[in-house]
Amino acid sequence: MAKGPQFIIEVNHVSKQFEDGKYALNDVSLQVKKGEFVTILGPSGCGKTTLLRCIAGFQVASSGEILLKGEDVTKTPPYKRPVNTVFQKYALFPHLNVFNNVAFGLKLKKEAPETIKKKVRRALKMANLTGYEEREVDTLSGGQQQRVAIARAIVNEPEVLLLDEPLSALDLKMRHDMQIELKELHEKLGITFIYVTHDQEEALTLSDRVVVMNEGKIQQIGTPTDIYNEPQNCFVADFIGESNILSGTMIRDKRVAFCGQEFDCIDTGFGENNPVDVVIRPEDIYIWKSDGSDKSDRSDDDPEDRVPKGKFTKWYGEVQTCIFKGVHYEMRVLTPDGYEFLIQDYHEYLPGTEVGMLVRPEDIQIMKKEHYIYNYFEGEVLKNGKVRFLDAEWEVEEKQLEGFTDGDKVQVRVKFRDIDLQDYEEEGTLSGYVHFILYKGNHYHLTIRTDEGYDLYVNTDDVWDDGDRVGVVIKPKAIKIDKVERMNE
Repeated sequence: MAKGPQFIIEVNHVSKQFEDGKYALNDVSLQVKKGEFVTILGPSGCGKTTLLRCIAGFQVASSGEILLKGEDVTKTPPYKRPVNTVFQKYALFPHLNVFNNVAFGLKLKKEAPETIKKKVRRALKMANLTGYEEREVDTLSGGQQQRVAIARAIVNEPEVLLLDEPLSALDLKMRHDMQIELKELHEKLGITFIYVTHDQEEALTLSDRVVVMNEGKIQQIGTPTDIYNEPQNCFVADFIGESNILSGTMIRDKRVAFCGQEFDCIDTGFGENNPVDVVIRPEDIYIWKSDGSDKSDRSDDDPEDRVPKGKFTKWYGEVQTCIFKGVHYEMRVLTPDGYEFLIQDYHEYLPGTEVGMLVRPEDIQIMKKEHYIYNYFEGEVLKNGKVRFLDAEWEVEEKQLEGFTDGDKVQVRVKFRDIDLQDYEEEGTLSGYVHFILYKGNHYHLTIRTDEGYDLYVNTDDVWDDGDRVGVVIKPKAIKIDKVERMNE
């Protein structure tokens, strides 16, 4: 017996470029098995809806291919694809009642009246809308309207159901209720769900697998547990839930240093004495009241023995803030050497309390460092003794130009710490905006996107907001130049 394709959906190296030259999707590949619930997750503008619309056929990919059940449908119109889409704004017909809204697609197919009645009633039952057939849609609540939109999609018995942020217009309680209903509906139907959302909790709650996107690229694909516990980069760690993300050094396999101390971990394969990023979730840090000189493996105020015993590395600090979050307290603790940790615990420790902290080796996650100490740029030595890079001319120290002549192509290095940001963009040689912010425990790591489209990485103690306009200043002594050959070393 012939076997069908392994995946019901295959997205192979798909890109979508718009007329202004910007990419909404950049070489995206994704495979989905029949019956899976896959959520595409990411911030606004990351490309998730564009990807969904390409799968649905409402947008055509600039390059790459999309296969449904092994057949290339990259340029096939939406009505010829075995998929149905539930939109963010429902798109219900206000002049039709619930029954006729759900039956609309079946009537277009000219199915028999009895067949239509049977299928509509079945879809309404699945959507918990039995008895609403004659109701006008504008008399329904937001949650009921959403269920009508879902019933209208599933009545056509699609093999794939695409949902584009379908719960975003609902209040929090209704969203949670609808999440449960969607999960149950998926189990009843047994069809493939592709779900788009920017809500991390929603993605982790509903999905078999989560696809995390940013800036038109897939950052990580995995189960909700994998995505949360084993983030592959800083964007995923920062975007999914709360995290403490710190710069560290991998001493050797299963041994890492950060915050001035060494810790046991379980990660291997990162080499020796290599820079890494360390991720610790707030709920994984054990905390107890301490005078900073604990000699026991657990504190005396811990009658439930909730702090693990053993030879764990401990560190100490003072509680700065404590906020009750309903199921736990959220605290910020500052260490004597200036590192700040976010901690979630069922016990309350008020500001000013001296506390001890520890984390188990299995709860320390190690990631390869995406950015190191320097920004690197391609540059050119100019006749006027300056160097051109980032589409601007920069003064450099005279000694840096020794051995170079006019027109030489060079590699420019600038440390993250040596880029100064100005409140007024006109004060900088370049102008741009804060594109991404990552707090690293004792400083902020920023991505600055210039107006010319370049990305600069900046380490700073100053607090900036996402989207802030800035001027970029790089002093002559901060600019180092090397021969181009070093770029390939």
